[in-house]
Formats: sequence, C-alpha cells, structure tokens
Amino acid sequence: MKRFLLTLQLLTKIPVKYNAGFDEDFHKGIIYFPLVGFIIGLIMYVVAIFMGRLFGFFLASIFTVLVEVLLTGGLHLDGLGDTFDSIYSYRDRDKMLEIMKDSRLGTNALLAVVFTVLIKIAFIFNIMNSDMMWIVMFMPIFSRLIVIWMTYKTESPRKEGMGNVFIGKTSTESLLIAVLYTIPSTILIGMEFFVFEGSEIINLLFTTAVLFIFVDVFKHHIYSKIGGITGDVLGCTIELSELVYLFFITAFGYIF
Repeated sequence: MKRFLLTLQLLTKIPVKYNAGFDEDFHKGIIYFPLVGFIIGLIMYVVAIFMGRLFGFFLASIFTVLVEVLLTGGLHLDGLGDTFDSIYSYRDRDKMLEIMKDSRLGTNALLAVVFTVLIKIAFIFNIMNSDMMWIVMFMPIFSRLIVIWMTYKTESPRKEGMGNVFIGKTSTESLLIAVLYTIPSTILIGMEFFVFEGSEIINLLFTTAVLFIFVDVFKHHIYSKIGGITGDVLGCTIELSELVYLFFITAFGYIF
C-alpha cells in the first residue's frame, strides 16, 4: 500500500496525504502504474458519461481530455513537448539533452502537444458516438502498462533525473506481474460491466501487442538519438501510446 500511494502521488495530482518518503526500493512501485491508470481512467469515464448527458458528446470529449490533463498535472504532455523539441531539433546528442532540460516551449513541442490533445478529443468524441466508452476507461491503464516496457533493461544518458528512479530498474518479475494482472483484470471488467464478447477481447489483445511493438520501435529510435531514455521520454511514451491505442483499438473495432 505504501508504494502504491507514493506512486499515485508521483503520477497524479490527486491529493493523497501520505508522506513516507522515497527509499531505495521505490522503483518496485512501478507495478502499480496500470492501477494508477485505472483510477485516472475511471474518473475520465465518469466525467465523460456525466458531461455527455449534460452538454452532449463534443463538449464532453473536451472535458474528458481536460480532466486527464488536470489529473496528471500535464506531466506527460510536458515530457511529450520536451522530447519533440529535443529529438527533432537535429542537433548533436549533448545539445538534444540540453534542449530537453530547457523549460521554454519550442515549435515542435507546441505542435506535438496541440495535435495530441486535438486527436484525443476527436477519438473520444467518435468513441462516445459509438457507445464504446470502455475504450476511454482502459486507455490510461494500457499507456501506463506499456511505459513499464520502456523502462525495462534501458539506461539513462544522464546521471540525474526523475526518470532515473525507474529507468533500467524494472525487473522481469515486475514486468510480468504488471502484464499478468492488467490484461486479465481489464478483460474481466469488460465482461462484467461492458458485456465483452470474443471480438472485444481479441481487439484488446491485438491492440496490446501493437503497443508493445510500437514502444520497442520508439525505444530504439530514441536510443539512436540520445543513447538512452529520460523521464521526459517516459512521459512522451505515455502520450504517444494513448494515441496509438486509440487509433488501433478503434480500427480493430471496425474490423472485428
């Protein structure tokens, strides 16, 4: 429970009055990333349903994305912007790392953040029209599951950084525990509350496989640029994984 509460404090702005401090085993709390994602997803789901009934699907989709940003404090969007500013500056490795630490917002960051938010709103609007709100609830779960894969057997190009708490410290056991409780749990929730059938389960499994492939490719891409993974890259991974998840789970939904 201690590690879960600390992880919840780290990844969200949800007011949790718990001050146990960090210890050398804090990285083991990474197994709770999907559970934190479930809390975020559940809140987003409730907001989407409530706002949809009050104001219609378009405004509800905007409020739903806004709630996600508020819950995370924009932490992952900040990582997205910093990563795009640095990686696509086409400078040398040291300059890229310097740009990544710069708090100023560049053109690449602005475009990445704006289009990410717009695409999310569009997808969620479409999902609400299609009455498949489970997709919204599960989105933060799988994006936080998949970022664990980004920390597995990787290293940071910096000696210091918030991401260093987890980067390269995820054990095979932690990765397997996260996968083995996340996927069955979401399927059970889907079957119990959203009347999942075989097609939805296949859709979820296919999309999960695509996410792992995407993050593996992205990981190699980042390594080719800066020789490692940073905390900003982890935030970027969460945001991009949510877009990939929304795209493929919607696409597979039409196929299946």
